[in-house]
Amino acid sequence: MTAAPAPTVAVIGGGQLARMLAEPAAAMGIPLRLLAEAEGVSAAQVIPDQAVGDYTDLATLQRVVKGCEVVTFDHEHVPTAHLHALEQELAVRPGPDALVHAQDKGVMRERLDALGVPCPRNAIVTSAEEVAAFGFPCVLKSTRGGYDGKGVWFVSSAGECAPAFEAAGSSDARILAEELVDFRRELSALVARSPSGQVAAYPVVQSTQTDGICAEVVAPAPDLDEGLALQAQRIAMRLATDLGVTGILAVELFETTDGRVLVNELAMRPHNTGHWSQDGAVTSQFENHLRAVLDLPLGVPDARASWTVMVNILGGSTATGRLYDGYPHALARDPRLRVHLYGKEPRPGRKVGHVNAYGDDLVDCLERARHAAAWFRGDLGETSE
Repeated sequence: MTAAPAPTVAVIGGGQLARMLAEPAAAMGIPLRLLAEAEGVSAAQVIPDQAVGDYTDLATLQRVVKGCEVVTFDHEHVPTAHLHALEQELAVRPGPDALVHAQDKGVMRERLDALGVPCPRNAIVTSAEEVAAFGFPCVLKSTRGGYDGKGVWFVSSAGECAPAFEAAGSSDARILAEELVDFRRELSALVARSPSGQVAAYPVVQSTQTDGICAEVVAPAPDLDEGLALQAQRIAMRLATDLGVTGILAVELFETTDGRVLVNELAMRPHNTGHWSQDGAVTSQFENHLRAVLDLPLGVPDARASWTVMVNILGGSTATGRLYDGYPHALARDPRLRVHLYGKEPRPGRKVGHVNAYGDDLVDCLERARHAAAWFRGDLGETSE
């Protein structure tokens, strides 16, 4: 019997993160097997070995991973009990004991507080009265299922709390209250960690959110105090180790106006704030995620250029009706531009792609990336320079 050319990695979830794993996997000769949620979704367009099914059904998961050596994830929503069951059959990376900290914000806060990691003041609340006791104004978060601004409510009175508790009542989520942090900007510290304990830390980046969605990333974060940058990286490396993360860990942080960093969110998968690394780092977050889950030596995470700017392309109208039709202008205007489209139908606010621009002049990189993203969105006319 002929041995397989390389271990097969199962990927659960068919979004753009799984899609972008396909390029480094092909380059490294690593077969991927996909469980997609529907026919023709983003990753299903580029990963031939695929099945369509429900990731909340254990039998479906077991069929997909049969014959694979490792399973990893495009999202954090596979039930924890199913992940424990899969551990009996193959390596689950990240494992359920780590992933629960990204699945449940309440569990995350309890663990980070126990570890002494700097976080916003927080508490689990069960009523508007408990929110009032916590203190207004504050932010309420669903402990499970929220992303891109969903499951988040900014409240300043007891009367504004009802939507959060109504949402929690129809799910298995709890409601977490957090203080409104007076922050200067949002940062992200991204690390890759292998099962053998090797860790690679990417430069700390600045991210800009619009309506709860990451709109823009600058790598490295401009004018970030060196000591604060090192603290952010150390927090990310410590959490990767203490939580037992395998693969990419993204630690989203607030840089406060009084010069501290506080942990806002965790993601245990390739992350939007690491997309710049596809073109701006020696080893992208996607390649290092694959290396990590296979326990291969990690690649160098260093930046290739002084600056890299990533701007998301969000759905909306386009100049000619197809995202593809943005290429002639965008690529002719900026031959160094790197464009990544996800094969998704544009809808208002939906992430359908991103652009990366890199170079030695930050202002120039920002202008180039913003112009290209606006062109693909259809925000600029045919006569724009």
